[in-house]
Amino acid sequence: MRRPALLTAALIPIILVAGCSKNKNRPDTQYVARDVSTLYMAGKQRLDRGAYAEAAILFDEVERQHPYSPWARRAQLMSAFSYYASRDYTKSIQSAQRFLSIHPGNRDAPYAYYLIALCYYEQISDVTRDQKITLQANDALNELVRRFPDSRYASDARLKLDLVADHLAGKEMEVGRFYQRRREWIAASLRFRKVVDAYQRTSHTPEALERLVECYLSLGVIEEAKRAAAVLGANYPGSEWYARSYKLMREHAPGA
Repeated sequence: MRRPALLTAALIPIILVAGCSKNKNRPDTQYVARDVSTLYMAGKQRLDRGAYAEAAILFDEVERQHPYSPWARRAQLMSAFSYYASRDYTKSIQSAQRFLSIHPGNRDAPYAYYLIALCYYEQISDVTRDQKITLQANDALNELVRRFPDSRYASDARLKLDLVADHLAGKEMEVGRFYQRRREWIAASLRFRKVVDAYQRTSHTPEALERLVECYLSLGVIEEAKRAAAVLGANYPGSEWYARSYKLMREHAPGA
């Protein structure tokens, strides 16, 4: 137990002096030596009040001023979470990765991996844009599930992986339709084939199979069109996509 005077001091807000920083929204963080409990509690207060960016800076100070303190390890994770809450995903990832590089076997390692995955996941953009971040989210979520399959974060990661797969499949469909509109049948079929092979559990598979039928018929590859239509009929017999493919086969390959 610390003395009441020390606890009182820990609760006094840190005075942040306005400086000439280029970023006016960021508080001045000039070095002022403080004991570890004062720094940590100041960061916790900011966090509780929703001042996430300020909290992150104070937790970073805990690690910087007291790197060998038991508080420093916890401050690294609190910093990563604070940056995540303030949507500074790059710094959140850096803090979490620093924690993992120093404490790879720590019991909080699954949470650090989870934070990294969340940072990528929440930056996923719509399918009309580049999907590099989506692939990074996919890799980070898979890494979490691979390393800690029984952790409490793994179940949420698996759900997010399904959503990520659906998103990546949606991107392939977007590009495939683009090629199809340009009558570039081979390029289009390669995109639709990837959806069927790599993302077969997603909601895009029935459409991908039907569009493969269209592409193969346009290329004159009747047997391939027949196979795609058969897979579609076996797995999605009541879908509109099967009805369309059935009609196409009747019209363009009646003897197939």
